[in-house]
Amino acid sequence: MAFPRPKAISTKSAPAPVGPYNQAILAGEWLYCSGQIALNPLTNEMVGNGDVEAETQQVIENLIEVLNAAGAKAENVVRTTIYLKDLKDFSAVNKIYSKFFSEGVSPARACIEVAGLPKDGLVEIDCVAWLG
Repeated sequence: MAFPRPKAISTKSAPAPVGPYNQAILAGEWLYCSGQIALNPLTNEMVGNGDVEAETQQVIENLIEVLNAAGAKAENVVRTTIYLKDLKDFSAVNKIYSKFFSEGVSPARACIEVAGLPKDGLVEIDCVAWLG
């Protein structure tokens, strides 16, 4: 069985990549979404002013736009990774996260505290989705 040729997924409804990567890659029926931070796709400015809940809302909205560009929805997500600048924000992030990923089976997930994130963000999330 040959590996399906990967296809880049891109949308102007989410922030453009700032490096040599794509917003997502579709490989067969698997969608691998790059990490999103709280950039407003229209202004390319960070949102939230240090409010982790506002940042998380924007991050997930960005991810949803990338998923939609590939024909997927939040329900298709099977795994997420959350990167937090401070694990003390875990509960606040969960409050927003659960609004998007509570229908049906919630995705498997890892949550990692990191030393820093792009644009001095407080949260970054990536995901893998199944489109089959």
